[in-house]
Amino acid sequence: MTRIVIIGGGPGGYEAALVGAQLGAEVTVVDCDGLGGASVLTDCVPSKTLIATAEVMTTFDSSYEELGIVVADDTPHIEQAARVVGVDLGKVNRRVKRLALAQSHDITASVTRAGARVVRGRGKLGGPQGIDGTRDVIVTAADGTETILTADAVLIATGGTPREIPDAMPDGERILNWTQVYDLEELPEELIVVGSGVTGAEFAGAYQALGSRVTLVSSRDRVLPGEDPDAAAVLEDVFRRRGMNVVGRSRAESVKRVGDRVEVTLSDGRVLTGSHCLMAVGAVPNTSHMNLEESGVRLKDSGHIWTDKVSRTSSPGVYAAGDVTGVFALASVAAMQGRIAMYHFLGDAVAPLNLKTVSSNVFTDPEIATVGYTQADVDSGKIDARVVKLPLLRNPRAKMQGIRDGFVKMFCRPGTGIVVGGVVVSPRASELIHPISIAVDNNLTVEQIANAFTVYPSLSGSIAEVARQLHTRKAAGEV
Repeated sequence: MTRIVIIGGGPGGYEAALVGAQLGAEVTVVDCDGLGGASVLTDCVPSKTLIATAEVMTTFDSSYEELGIVVADDTPHIEQAARVVGVDLGKVNRRVKRLALAQSHDITASVTRAGARVVRGRGKLGGPQGIDGTRDVIVTAADGTETILTADAVLIATGGTPREIPDAMPDGERILNWTQVYDLEELPEELIVVGSGVTGAEFAGAYQALGSRVTLVSSRDRVLPGEDPDAAAVLEDVFRRRGMNVVGRSRAESVKRVGDRVEVTLSDGRVLTGSHCLMAVGAVPNTSHMNLEESGVRLKDSGHIWTDKVSRTSSPGVYAAGDVTGVFALASVAAMQGRIAMYHFLGDAVAPLNLKTVSSNVFTDPEIATVGYTQADVDSGKIDARVVKLPLLRNPRAKMQGIRDGFVKMFCRPGTGIVVGGVVVSPRASELIHPISIAVDNNLTVEQIANAFTVYPSLSGSIAEVARQLHTRKAAGEV
């Protein structure tokens, strides 16, 4: 029987374990924190659970009067300073941790039920490939004892950890990284978020909605510099309108604790003060102390593992998946990389990873979902495509629900009308992007999207309307 050892139990690891076991291999998962990894225990699942609470509060706060809802107590009107609803952060965080653990337990049950074995400990490669083509994996348990596992193939899926700045080290109380915020019992009064990428924007928006006074420090011209510029502009406008202090073109040099306060010193000499600081300045791959380069696994300058499109590393019999590869820091991509690795090694049919079909979502309010080619690709000439953007303000369902911000944007090829990308900015954009993802993945045309029935009224109606406008422009020969 083929023996496979998987180091790391995150999405890349546990999805690979399920596939490997289902295809008849003897699979062992080496994990030290709990299956699901950071995605389930400290990242995706916890943060989106926290954001779910914030989303309910924002939706109610921003629209209850317009929708005619009467608050049957002495809560002040929305024009006044006091909020209609509040939050017990300790209770919220206890629910966050409970759901994360429950999800981890469910994953463990699925993996063991499929026939894979789970071993607690930290794994590393034991050196180059043996003469018989096998690999040794050294597992170190919590008590320091070592066990050697022999494998025909190894998958490395060890993920990443929050990047740290020497002059802004987290203390777990006032200066925090995103894995530590769930230990807070009280809502930060004044939260400074350093970093305006996806993680920073999501937490800044969530805590603003929960009731914190938030300052978001961005080293770039705008928030979410890696996302669609129109989408980022909408989100930044919403942030500012809701009272967030967005400090652009400013890099944090240091963060220090002064009693029960924190001081964030910017590169231009300005000093911001608050009750707490959240550091969201990216992640580093967990590739150190794993004997990788000594075992023939090539690393990039960033420390990430080099892989090809079927998840192979530069060392025979060693595959890698997830954040450790630096491809896309998405649970869905990690899972796909892990599955592809198993399909490839075990001789099943496999399609190489195609990043142009990956859909992703930023869980802010409104959400930002994207798939396929981007506005930057069109503007740079990387692809020739027509673009139509339709504001949600024109959508009847959006009007009914009090939705003011957002849009649907779609890209198609000028000759064939084949859909090559899209952006949705709206509540539940993560759900609305799916039909565009299907179109991109299956080379559907704007005519096919336009001719499919949509419910009236619905937000998805805007997707069909954008397709109709692209079809009309194509038929008229507009560029």
